[in-house]
Amino acid sequence: MRTHIGDLKGQLGQTVIVSGFAQAIRNQGKIAFMRLRDVTGSIQIVILGHNEVAFNTIKSLSVESVVTITGLCKEAGQVPEGIEIECETIEVLSAAAPLLPIPVAIEKGSEDVDVSNRFDWRWLDLRLPEKQQIFKVWTALETGMRKYFTQNGFIQLYSPNMMSTASEGGAEFFEVKYFDRKAYLAQSPQFYKQMAMASGMEKVFMVGPVFRAEESFTTRHMTEFTGWDAEIAYIESHHDVMDMEEALLISAFTEAKNVLPELVIPTSPFPRLVFGEVKRKLAKLGIKSEKEHDLTPEEEREICKLVKEETGSDFVFIIDYPFQGRAFYHMRHADKNQLTKGFDLLYKGLEITTGAQREHRLDILEKQALEKGVDLDSIKDYLNFFRYGCPPHGGIGMGPGRIVMKILDLDSVKEATFLPRDVKRLRP
Repeated sequence: MRTHIGDLKGQLGQTVIVSGFAQAIRNQGKIAFMRLRDVTGSIQIVILGHNEVAFNTIKSLSVESVVTITGLCKEAGQVPEGIEIECETIEVLSAAAPLLPIPVAIEKGSEDVDVSNRFDWRWLDLRLPEKQQIFKVWTALETGMRKYFTQNGFIQLYSPNMMSTASEGGAEFFEVKYFDRKAYLAQSPQFYKQMAMASGMEKVFMVGPVFRAEESFTTRHMTEFTGWDAEIAYIESHHDVMDMEEALLISAFTEAKNVLPELVIPTSPFPRLVFGEVKRKLAKLGIKSEKEHDLTPEEEREICKLVKEETGSDFVFIIDYPFQGRAFYHMRHADKNQLTKGFDLLYKGLEITTGAQREHRLDILEKQALEKGVDLDSIKDYLNFFRYGCPPHGGIGMGPGRIVMKILDLDSVKEATFLPRDVKRLRP
């Protein structure tokens, strides 16, 4: 029976079977060494010259071939693991071509490989343990996220990704041919989360793809990404939604700490700063504002630096955005009609969430849609959700790829994505 490399310390003095990739091979004439790697770690394999069959196999074996080794697990003080395997037999399960298109093991010059070339050969790039760590962290975060939702009575829904109208409006949508008419890839599951509120489900969450036809070439944008979305009913304000997200993230980070022990679990409450006050603070620091109704990437970075210095928090909510910069379905303050009950959550200088209390009153919703230039007939199905009663509600749309990017200090959100899609990339 196969043993994972990470479990070998319990097998000292025993004959074991291990399988994995031949990460490195050194043939020294009368003895050869192999570094074998599986998903749990790597181990040194020693092949002695008198073992003619195994030694002859090693002579012609190329790195990154997949092999099964049977041998004796024993102590070895000269290697980091403190154990090694003395090979008895080698079975080649799959031989690798001798010339790799990109380096797989960390070696001199491997860090200079162009990232686009690495994405072309993504399945080889992902053999690096530190690349696999990205998705172990992501998995743990999602486990913690689901734990929170499960323990708090949320229902999981799966919304369609093809819609009759663009869910967020504007020009950032993909149009596709749908038999004899047009359809649009979902820019978010927003409308369907709100339909669930009108259905009386009260608490829902969704995990799924989001499509944005943005011609952006930044480290924070992709044309397709995975979104985490949640919506809750019977709220009093957008602060209830922020409270929910804080608890959700604390649960997610707590689970991720099991994979990444150095991860700092956030504490509640997160700082909450009014948008107008943020603009004033940044102006005092000499940070010029290029957007009147939103924050630029530089402003996001600088306000996070300031909040970190003042409070020690890596998170900050920016609340009460101007209506001019928000979606038509964001509720406005009754006493400050040009401000919405909408917010963004920033983490280490990057926006990771947009959220709001939604407008659930049909007459006001129609009025706000018209103000934004939205044709009411194009969203008639959405408007019908509110025609027969709908509780006050709000929710969030979160980009977990950005969270992983910041947790692991990656250069781009694409690095935190299994197979990234951007303006120029549709393969592999």
